[in-house]
Amino acid sequence: MALRIIDHGTKEYQQMVNLRNEILRKPLGLALLSAELEKEKDDVLMGAFEDDDRLLGCCLLTKMDQTTIRLRQMAVPNSMQGKGIGRALMIFAENIARDQGYKRLTMHARKTALGFYQKLGYSVTGKEFLEVTIPHYIMEKAL
Repeated sequence: MALRIIDHGTKEYQQMVNLRNEILRKPLGLALLSAELEKEKDDVLMGAFEDDDRLLGCCLLTKMDQTTIRLRQMAVPNSMQGKGIGRALMIFAENIARDQGYKRLTMHARKTALGFYQKLGYSVTGKEFLEVTIPHYIMEKAL
């Protein structure tokens, strides 16, 4: 498995958009909008790839302020979950955030993913709220 940064607008980016739609939006009856995707040009886009360049998982980082960056759109196919792909992406994302000088990583975590993030040292910092029609929590970790 190779972890790498993805350039916006490339074929790897299109794989990322397709995976995110399939895993994160389609089950909710939603789809990523072109206006949302346009805003990602300044984000750090990351993917985990198989040897044949097949995307196994992805996430992205969005700058919040000088010290805080937000993890968004973590997606790993259901059939690949539990194989360390998400964990590897999280470590990769944290290292990139640290290298860029950020001190804190935050996210809106789906309620169903709380345990995954807690195992990686993230803490819930707020009350449950609805986002894209399902329960989420704000989680964060000092880097």
